[in-house]
Amino acid sequence: MAVTRQKLFGNLDFLTLTQNPDFKEDSVREVIILPILKELGYSQENIVRSKTLQHPFLKIGSKKRPINLIPDYALKVENNFAWVLDAKAPDQKIINDDNVEQVYSYATHPEIRSNYFSLCNGMEFSVFRTNDTEKPVLFFQIDEIEHHWKDLELFLSPSSFQVGKTLTYDTTNATAKPTGFDYATRPLLEEIVVQKQSAKRHFGVHGYFTKQTWNVVQEYIKNFSKPGDLVLDPYGGSGVTAIEALMCNRKGINIDINPMAVFLVQSLIAPVKQTELAEAFEKIKAEYIAHEPKTEAEIKKAIKKYPQPKPLPLPKGSDVETADQLFSDKQLAQLGFLKSLILKQQNENIRMSLLLMFSGLVTKVNLTYHTTPNKPKAGQGDCSAFRYYRYRIAPSHVDVDVMYYFELRFKKVKEAKKEMEHFINEQTISNAQIVQGSATSLMFLPKESVDYIYTDPPYGKKIPYLDLSAMWNAWLDLEVTEDDYQQEAIEGGEQKKSKDEYNELIAQSIKEMYRVLKYDRWLSFVFAHKDPEFWHLIIDTAENCGFEYIGAVPQKNGQTSFKKRQNPFTVLSGQLIINFRKVRNPKAILKANLGMDIAQIVMQTVEGIIAKNDGATLEQINDELIIKGLELGFLDLLKKEYTDLTPILLDNFDYDETTEKFTIKKDTKFRTHIDVRLRIKYYLISYLRRMERENKSPDFDQIVLEILPLLKNGTTPESQTILSVLEHIAERVGEDVWRLKRGGQLTLFI
Repeated sequence: MAVTRQKLFGNLDFLTLTQNPDFKEDSVREVIILPILKELGYSQENIVRSKTLQHPFLKIGSKKRPINLIPDYALKVENNFAWVLDAKAPDQKIINDDNVEQVYSYATHPEIRSNYFSLCNGMEFSVFRTNDTEKPVLFFQIDEIEHHWKDLELFLSPSSFQVGKTLTYDTTNATAKPTGFDYATRPLLEEIVVQKQSAKRHFGVHGYFTKQTWNVVQEYIKNFSKPGDLVLDPYGGSGVTAIEALMCNRKGINIDINPMAVFLVQSLIAPVKQTELAEAFEKIKAEYIAHEPKTEAEIKKAIKKYPQPKPLPLPKGSDVETADQLFSDKQLAQLGFLKSLILKQQNENIRMSLLLMFSGLVTKVNLTYHTTPNKPKAGQGDCSAFRYYRYRIAPSHVDVDVMYYFELRFKKVKEAKKEMEHFINEQTISNAQIVQGSATSLMFLPKESVDYIYTDPPYGKKIPYLDLSAMWNAWLDLEVTEDDYQQEAIEGGEQKKSKDEYNELIAQSIKEMYRVLKYDRWLSFVFAHKDPEFWHLIIDTAENCGFEYIGAVPQKNGQTSFKKRQNPFTVLSGQLIINFRKVRNPKAILKANLGMDIAQIVMQTVEGIIAKNDGATLEQINDELIIKGLELGFLDLLKKEYTDLTPILLDNFDYDETTEKFTIKKDTKFRTHIDVRLRIKYYLISYLRRMERENKSPDFDQIVLEILPLLKNGTTPESQTILSVLEHIAERVGEDVWRLKRGGQLTLFI
């Protein structure tokens, strides 16, 4: 039997562990490390716990005092110590950190003298040779251990240390495709708890208009692909998908029409030596401080002498006409001088990394920089392009210390690159393709060459990305062509694109995704668009191409935007992730004859989600309607009758501004007065269809537990009532497993 995560850890939920404050170092030992050691072949006789080693080198003052070193595990093979292993808490690093040096001291102690040592923090596992503490010979995430088990056995199993046995280790095969991974039966993920700020590679490096949450993207990549696979994001933006693919031992392709987005990703992943980057920064800092233009005469001279932003035209509605007018003379002089120092760097990757810091600085050093109310410091605010989605001059100017904030940018970028350097370096950078281009034309990719697609396309007319990038493009000398504007998938903007034009661009991109994706592989399509008509476009286009809809999952993105706070009923803070699979004989979504008109269906769905959650937000209601519309085939009716549910919700339900939840009006029950059997039928069909798509077989008890919470504010039915409806629309398989009736027996589809 192959080693799997389930075999080692059962149904352990690693996502939940990361959020559990009680899961500490002792838990890592018992829950994670011991099953691994046992499966590797170590018994209690081979495992020496907490062996005390006296440090042979240190003195304290003039006296020798014993300093004890205590590794968590010293592993013995044939009465010799083979390697040591130390447990760390989940928030501790196990590569590129002092923890590595600590465990190295255990492995090289005279009583041990092992060639290998390892660290495990419950989330990750690293293996080092004692002759190189910089680069681990093996490093992986615990929830993907089955893909790396053979390598782990080669390095650390007892047989690897037997006297007289010679083994050859090939670490170049770390991303080789393992066996036993079935693409066709991958499960849908539940909503994932967001860990937005815990990855330095994404948080704090550089602002962008929208960013997917890194750990959500990473979990989807790990669920629907395996090491060595090719992961594509044709609407790549700031590169979260491609970067997380690389961090998970996959290959990543990031495509975006915006040259600023391409610059951000390319410069972020450009491999550099930390010492060289620090030396370049310090040299620039010293020269800048010595010659910073401050006086009026120095400022005028600097503007003429040093690089200046291109006078790119800004979109209508901006407070000024061209990008260079977004800066004061002092800002132009100081930014121009700093850029000139950066451009002197001969090493291209160092230069790109410094320009990334410079671009992040431009976000603060401009006339549109709005500080947070009651907190007028420069470090607490946004430029208007991010806050208002237009170029709006701030009512009060903040004089920003250029070098102080440039140094902060340096620290952020330096930390980000250090975090990534094991997986993204000179040897692995060829696994990344960062391309400026349109999602509507992926001709550089062969047919059926991609293993997984995760993408977050633009949302209608919400953000004109190219228009709003002009301030950065002007400083970075990035060109946006007329063709780029024509291919940008937005509604409105300076090109005044119609909804039909936008829809056609999105539809064309879905067709291209279908062409390049392999069979039995997955497409996860993220959307937070409120109009049911648009969801219908996605589904129709995907089905017409040959995709099979598998299921949609609500997913929070961990933030509430300024627009959301201004317009709680028109901007959604969450999103849906719609999952499709490319199969040879796709099943189309069938319409269910529910015995209700669309108004009743809408009210039934709203009341059900409110009942289930004791109140529901606008996002939850929209998500539930979209999912039910997809599953039961009434999305076309929904799009015709409802584009904005807000008036109906406010008329029929109570709204709490504090919790932002709708609830059943006080002293009332369900307003729909739909026959209880119809209500049960509605939820049964939806649930059984979902179970069928997910290859699950519910028994009667599971069905009842699913249905009852949706009905609790109405007449609670007896189990016998649910059973009688179930027998009408479904059939029993085996002892107590249920599925919808097949073929000619179906009377519920029209």
